[in-house]
Amino acid sequence: MCSRTNPRSSRTGRPRSPEADTAILKATRAALVELGWSKLTMGDVAGRAGVAKTTLYRRWANKSELVVDAVAVLFDELELPDLGSLQADIEHVVLQFAALLERPETKTALMAVVAESTRDAPLRERIRASIVDRQKRLVLTGRRRAQERGELPADRDPDAVDATDDLIFDVIAGAVVHRALVSAEPVDEAWVARLSALLVGGLGAVAALG
Repeated sequence: MCSRTNPRSSRTGRPRSPEADTAILKATRAALVELGWSKLTMGDVAGRAGVAKTTLYRRWANKSELVVDAVAVLFDELELPDLGSLQADIEHVVLQFAALLERPETKTALMAVVAESTRDAPLRERIRASIVDRQKRLVLTGRRRAQERGELPADRDPDAVDATDDLIFDVIAGAVVHRALVSAEPVDEAWVARLSALLVGGLGAVAALG
């Protein structure tokens, strides 16, 4: 799991309790599923978590920040074991991602914060830092393994590498989110195999471009 730093965690005062943070984030996800974005309040989360509302505000400035962190810890559960080939690695993480999106708390939280972020630039940045940038670690790991196996050529241009990692992440995340949450179609093994084959073939072509 990738480490993260909450921008409000450097404030002075009583040390943060990991147990309290876990309870708060769990309560946030449960409240969001039950109440929806519009009815969710910091007070409701505090009550469910068994903490004072001031405890929440010492950690998160508003419910947008709180919900992003609540869903970010779910995405940190994604793993990329070495299954021996680039295509197998991709298939595994895509199926994990799809299963995560099927969970009501993930689906509700993600749709809510993405919708809210269309008119909130700081929230977009928090989503990028807390979810998108952290999960790009999976792309980096998978590509490096593929290079070590000889499935992909070694890096030549650092700037092109960064752009390629961004593109891989965008293609995978965009395809799975659209399929699961927009089209409401199954992300099953057959679909994932086709997506993975398309990606593997495309990565070879991109690598050839340098």
